[in-house]
Amino acid sequence: MLDVRRLRLLRELARRGTIAAVAEALAYSPIAVSQQLAVLEREAGLPLLERTGRRVRLTPAAQNLVGHAEAVLERLEQADADLAEARSGLAGVLRVGAFPTATRALVPAALIQLARRHPALEPMVHETDPAAVAHALRGGELDVALVHEYDFVPAPPEPGLTTRPLYGEAMYLAAPAEATRPAAAAEAVPGPEQCAVLRAHRDAPWITATPGTLCHIMTLRACQAAGFTPRVRHRTDGFATVLALVAAGQGVAVVPQLGVTRPPDPGVSLTRLHMERRTNTAFRSGAGAHPAVAAFTAALQAVLPPDLAAPRAQA
Repeated sequence: MLDVRRLRLLRELARRGTIAAVAEALAYSPIAVSQQLAVLEREAGLPLLERTGRRVRLTPAAQNLVGHAEAVLERLEQADADLAEARSGLAGVLRVGAFPTATRALVPAALIQLARRHPALEPMVHETDPAAVAHALRGGELDVALVHEYDFVPAPPEPGLTTRPLYGEAMYLAAPAEATRPAAAAEAVPGPEQCAVLRAHRDAPWITATPGTLCHIMTLRACQAAGFTPRVRHRTDGFATVLALVAAGQGVAVVPQLGVTRPPDPGVSLTRLHMERRTNTAFRSGAGAHPAVAAFTAALQAVLPPDLAAPRAQA
């Protein structure tokens, strides 16, 4: 009989690429991971790993086994959800991942809702960039998370995870008020005009998120779609800091609706773009019916500001 814990290690190796990365994520030593995978090979009765120097590669049989592992782990999540549903009342730890703007604008109010309805539930919030969520969920570091994607940076499907739409928000070009006439932010400029708006600032310094984040990639791709590569002067992951730098005349930036201060800084001109950032809840496949995950999602939906839209379907 194949051991589920060893199947999880194989699944993580397929996703993370190295034994060292699996060991670090799951709090094992690399030697322990190698030993457990060797035992799994003996249980399977055929080679699962091809070793080339310090690296390993999954054999076709191992890749096939990973697919079965995904199905087994999903059923186990469903079983855990069924057991939790049968218990009276929600209790215990719920590990929540969220990106900074959601952590500031939505999560505190949702936690108040959650505490009123389920006082024995103990949510633990970890501020996590969406790019790191998949590994954290599969590795058991998180139970549910908020992730986002942009029109220019669609989220690829992640094996073993399920996402559900939560809300969509507008995107704005933020520029120093003296650099451009303040634009009405109520209506988005059409797609062709959006390119013209961005191109008008092609020679300006730009402010982006740090490389490797979805927000950074979004700005680069939006500018490239308008026909230029932005000259980046500042990199920061806090939109409040981004807007402060814009107000100080340090450059221009693309920011999401929840990243805009209310009321807007008078030193910043905002032009709404024909773009959207969509936020989803994410969890391990099979865990969507878990009452704690469902309760957190319901609490989020209850506190969404009315000006956040239902997310558009990706074209």
